Amino acid sequence: MRSLLFVPGDSEKKLERGFASGADVVIVDLEDSVAPQNKAHARAVAAQFIAAHRDATSPLVYVRVNDLATGMTDDDLRAIMPTAPHGIMLPKSNAGVDVQHLSTKLRVIEAENDLADGATRIIAIITETAAGVLATGTYAGASARLAGLTWGAEDLSAAIGARAARDESGRYTDVFRLARSMTILGAAAADTAAVDTVFVNFRDPEALMAECIEAERDGFTAKMAIHPDQVAVINEAFTPTVEAVARAASVVAAFEQAGNPGVVGIDGKMYDRPHLRLAQRLLARARAAG
Repeated sequence: MRSLLFVPGDSEKKLERGFASGADVVIVDLEDSVAPQNKAHARAVAAQFIAAHRDATSPLVYVRVNDLATGMTDDDLRAIMPTAPHGIMLPKSNAGVDVQHLSTKLRVIEAENDLADGATRIIAIITETAAGVLATGTYAGASARLAGLTWGAEDLSAAIGARAARDESGRYTDVFRLARSMTILGAAAADTAAVDTVFVNFRDPEALMAECIEAERDGFTAKMAIHPDQVAVINEAFTPTVEAVARAASVVAAFEQAGNPGVVGIDGKMYDRPHLRLAQRLLARARAAG
């Protein structure tokens, strides 16, 4: 999972383009990109489209439902779950208990639709409220369904009254960099994927690539997108290079050949167990990317 593309659930044309974009995950959106008066229509369009295309396309299909506080989550799930999406994206998650709450709902509705118990995964957006940022360490053990944690700046900006999330140079201000960092740490604590937030200027691929490179450096393994043109850039940035794969493979091989010790020497440098784990994780990412 490298690229996750948001597509409005009420536009069949945009859904067609999104499913053909090359994204690893298509997130059919019933939340922010759908006007309040269009929610019911979006559910119907999205359900019909997913049912017709889920088994004929390569990306995983997730659906971003409306958050638990809206009272619309159950309506979203009733409309969407008969199509057996691969997962649900939960916005405005305030803590691990929200993932548990959603997981309970999914277990019931999976049974009602003859779906395997636990088949539907969850990705949670965990920094869209102040409470959410402060509770990023609560997702460890919350649910076996958890497939990733991600963050967002726009809703958090509104929640705390920040006039802007970035400074004059384009970098996130301190409170949003804190939210970003807490997402990485929360994902690591929960042993799940850390997914970086969207880059809204879809006409600036160079700036997108720079942000992807920084995100991958810091521990994110994927990034969300708001436009199909961003997908190729994101996939490139989060696919380990041939050189990186070769280095990682040499580290793993050195430990295996030495009998799996605590430390090995390679070309005059010492490598310990954290280096081995990092190499193994990179190789796993490379296999997943094909």
